Amino acid sequence: MTLSEGFLWLLIGVSLVTLLPRVLPMVLITKFGMPEWLLRFLQYVPIAVMTALLVQAVLTEGESFIPLMENVNLLALIPTLIVAIATRSLLFTVITGIGAMFLLQLFGL
Repeated sequence: MTLSEGFLWLLIGVSLVTLLPRVLPMVLITKFGMPEWLLRFLQYVPIAVMTALLVQAVLTEGESFIPLMENVNLLALIPTLIVAIATRSLLFTVITGIGAMFLLQLFGL
């Protein structure tokens, strides 16, 4: 297999376009640091993303909302949230969520 010069330049260009947006911000942040207001803003990004994912997973199926009275996921979410807030332990939270879903499925809800 031979590489044409055009394909080689294309490969180099694609590599640079892929690499620069990932490396350049890290280099700039490492060198100059980030302002305090940006750090405070960024600390809320993970919780906002997790909330958006959780709400979508619990309240919707496909493109429609699940009626509240038929929503088993929402029933399992209640004890899971209580354990998560009380213990702040990921392990206990996951075990509670799995156990709640198991019990709800076991009793046919």
